Order: sequence, then structure tokens, then C-alpha cells
Amino acid sequence: MAGLYFDAFEVGQVFRHEIRRTVTEADNVFFSAMTHNPAAIHIDHEYARSTEFGRPLMNSMFTLGLLVGLSVQDTTLGTTVGNLGFQDVTFPRPVFAGDTLRAETTVLDKRASKSRPGQGIVTFEHRAYNQRDEEVIRCRRLGLMLGTPA
Repeated sequence: MAGLYFDAFEVGQVFRHEIRRTVTEADNVFFSAMTHNPAAIHIDHEYARSTEFGRPLMNSMFTLGLLVGLSVQDTTLGTTVGNLGFQDVTFPRPVFAGDTLRAETTVLDKRASKSRPGQGIVTFEHRAYNQRDEEVIRCRRLGLMLGTPA
């Protein structure tokens, strides 16, 4: 299903996104390298063994990007102008290589744009859960959305 136009979103609408993704060590190493993040907690197994987690944590920015990516097909694919911001990003539990994440989105608010006729701003709350149904990330995202073409 392609993304929805501004007019089609309803406050309180919930999307349970069908696509899931198992994250890998390669995802973590590649993402950390591409973003120049040398934090040992992500890329150094020996260091990570000495932490309370005992193994590398997935890079949290990768987890945030994946969360939004899992939502795109159902919400904003082809109908978004751009992201306006992220708020209240929280990581209640760690994510490790081998975890399988699924996502849900709730429409919290929507309003017509004051400066862009025919467009509107939708506030999404995105949440991801691991294979044990534990919430691992939550955020609010403001998306500038196209209105339904005339």
C-alpha cells in the first residue's frame, strides 16, 4: 500500500506495520562506520563483554532509522514532503544483533499547513518491539504531507 495523503489520516488511527526486520552485526558495523561513530559499545566485542550488556549494542541511530523505515510503506511512501522533526525519542530497552523488530504507528495529531496550501502536518508516534514484544524505541515524528491532488 502506498502512503496516505494528509486528508486520509485520522487522529487515533493505528498502523501495525507488516514488514519486520532482523537486525545483524553487519548492519551495526556498517552503520557505525558510515556515520563515523567509533563507539566501542557498538563495534568492539571485547570491550562490550566488559559492559553490563556483555555484547555490542545496536547503534541507536540505526534503530531510529529502521523504526521510521518500517513505517514508510503504510504511511508516507510517495506522499510526504519531508520530516519536520523528531521529539521524545526514547530507548527503553537495548537492541542486539539477532533481534527481530516490528513497528506500530499511531496518528497523534494533524493540522493544515499555514504556509503551504494543500499540505498538512501529521504527528506520528512510532514504536518498535523486539521478538519478545518488549518496546525498544518510541518517538514522535512530524511529517509534512501532501494533500490529495485535485
